[in-house]
Amino acid sequence: MKQQASAATTLVRDPVESPNRIQVVFHHPTTPIIKDKAPESLGETVRTTASDPLRLIIDELEAMIGLAEAKRVMYEIYALLRVNQERAKHQLKIEQQVYHMVFKGSPGTGKTTVARIFGRILKEMGILSKGHLIEAERADLVGEFIGHTAQKTRELIKKALGGILFVDEAYSLARGGEKDFGKEAVDVLTKAMEDHKNEFICILAGYTDEMDDFLMLNPGLPSRFPIQIYFNDYDVEELMQIAEQMIAVKQYQMSTAAKDKIRVHLHKQKSDPFLDGFSNARYIRNMIEQAIRVQAVRLLQTGQPSREDLMTLRADDFVFSQIQF
Repeated sequence: MKQQASAATTLVRDPVESPNRIQVVFHHPTTPIIKDKAPESLGETVRTTASDPLRLIIDELEAMIGLAEAKRVMYEIYALLRVNQERAKHQLKIEQQVYHMVFKGSPGTGKTTVARIFGRILKEMGILSKGHLIEAERADLVGEFIGHTAQKTRELIKKALGGILFVDEAYSLARGGEKDFGKEAVDVLTKAMEDHKNEFICILAGYTDEMDDFLMLNPGLPSRFPIQIYFNDYDVEELMQIAEQMIAVKQYQMSTAAKDKIRVHLHKQKSDPFLDGFSNARYIRNMIEQAIRVQAVRLLQTGQPSREDLMTLRADDFVFSQIQF
């Protein structure tokens, strides 16, 4: 039995050369080459190799606007962990690193939120046993008499074991001078970081310039906090995206006029050379919450609002003079 050709054929008569001559033309079907789509970013690469629980937390981090440096650092830690697993298979030495960090940036740039997400990610990676976040400031660490500071600091460290100790406005620990108990808190903290090397992660956070000065006053600190992440201020378009996210979560929406009004206002705020301490995403949150209250008063006077009325924030609902920075 003759084998059937897989390619399609067409019979074409050539009327010029001979009426009885037949040309056979083979049409070879072109099979498209399907390639696996390459990951578009480092975050996407991490997602495709991560476990399902870790992927969900990575999605939360990716959904946050901006924060390119914080995301990069976390993905580097993840990559190191995966490479360590491969090195172990080949009986190679495992790279052990210290993950204590310094977060620098203005208020409202996501430092505390990122620290909380980092804790959960590091737990899923197996670096932390619990992944919880203990937030602290000067008053939580510094006591009122000799010996009290060491006791308070040790108690906080004990609570943070297995997770992250997040010290906000850490520079305030150095503001009281030589006789201030803040220095004692720093000493106790650095000793605990040695005694409990892999049992918790300490993150010091605060304004950029103040944190740089704080680290310079304590020469031994920079080497103990090898990871330093700068949190940039958000630009106007990023702030608009944050506003859209916050409003969508609350099941509200902004009218076009409201968006235009907010964008113009944010441009003025960001370009004001005399404005000090703009709180970025925190300002956006306060702005939205205040607009929702104004909308509620407006709707109270309309009788029976529709679903559209209940969801829509209009331009006149945003009264910027009343917002706390």
